[in-house]
Amino acid sequence: MSFKKPFRAVPVKLGSHYRRKQRHSDRRSAIRIFGAAIAAGVTLGVGSIAIDENGSARMLSAAKPVAVWAGVARAREPQVGDFWGRCDDARAAGTAPIYASEPGYREGMDRDGDGVACEPFR
Repeated sequence: MSFKKPFRAVPVKLGSHYRRKQRHSDRRSAIRIFGAAIAAGVTLGVGSIAIDENGSARMLSAAKPVAVWAGVARAREPQVGDFWGRCDDARAAGTAPIYASEPGYREGMDRDGDGVACEPFR
């Protein structure tokens, strides 16, 4: 029978130079990741907008289904004479959300009273 204790490694405290170097490396990695994300976002955003001959900006037709799926754009703009009984009907037609200045807006469809009816469920 042995009464020897098992070997346990003692934690080593790294020197200040190494810790400073590691923090610097971590910051550079974070900056690279955020920089790449920003560049990708700007590229996709600018690439999905086209300028008409009138000078007004509009979304490219190829990017529209993706924007509608992501909830960034509407499939159909509200038109004069639109009346929706419920928000589910407006969402099914692709006109949600409806803002207070647009046709088809009713206070009964705006739950929180902020001027936007049929907001997404996020």
